[in-house]
Amino acid sequence: MGSYEHINVTREDGIGVIQLDRPNVSNALNRQMVDEIVGEMEMLDRDETIRVIVVKGHDKFFAAGADIGEMAAERPMSLELLDPFAVWDRMTLIKKPLIASVNGFALGGGFELALHCDLIISGEKAKFGFPEVKLGVMPGAGGTQFLTKAMGRRKALEWIWLGEFMSAAEAEKFGVINRVVAPEMLDEETIRLAKQLTKQAPISLRLIKEAVHKAEELSLMDGMKLERKNFYLAFDSEDQKEGMQAFMDKRPPSFKGE
Repeated sequence: MGSYEHINVTREDGIGVIQLDRPNVSNALNRQMVDEIVGEMEMLDRDETIRVIVVKGHDKFFAAGADIGEMAAERPMSLELLDPFAVWDRMTLIKKPLIASVNGFALGGGFELALHCDLIISGEKAKFGFPEVKLGVMPGAGGTQFLTKAMGRRKALEWIWLGEFMSAAEAEKFGVINRVVAPEMLDEETIRLAKQLTKQAPISLRLIKEAVHKAEELSLMDGMKLERKNFYLAFDSEDQKEGMQAFMDKRPPSFKGE
């Protein structure tokens, strides 16, 4: 386990939890913090004892956006040379389930961090949005792409153009997030969902994640070919043998990720 300045990490019962911890600036994401988050995601992804990864913030804020002070003086060529968003691309390579647990504000880069996760569970008072337009810029870590895929072109344009906040209820209505719960129940419900996933066959989860994510960019026939390939691959796992035998034996399966 690494030693970090801006995040805290816990591991228990097959669940790795990354808590954003830069409270003095409402968890604003500077480059070091993003490096820490992604680096830990990759470590948890390689850890055979971990089956699900959770990213969470604090009660009043998930992450209030990017660190504006860090970016204000940048120029096009300095950004081109620095390539600050390359590290974000590595999040899309995480193979295990990623769950964002959001209370309070998830804005700008904080919203993008949540959208990089596979599932988002939110407290009722959470607020989501991309206020970048009010700073004379735009989302840069995937916000325009993720939100458009979630809610469609017209609604995504409206929200990003106006830079307004979206309530948890609105985000759920438009398919941006999965579940809304009472704020005081968020941690409990997040872990309950994560524990449900830890009981599933890890190889199946991995193959399903790949097929579902690729469905957004492949043609129907190419997507079906990938699905079929992954279906066949599942039959090379011990978990497939265990799952089907357990079904015939009328007992719960014991999956080992093999």
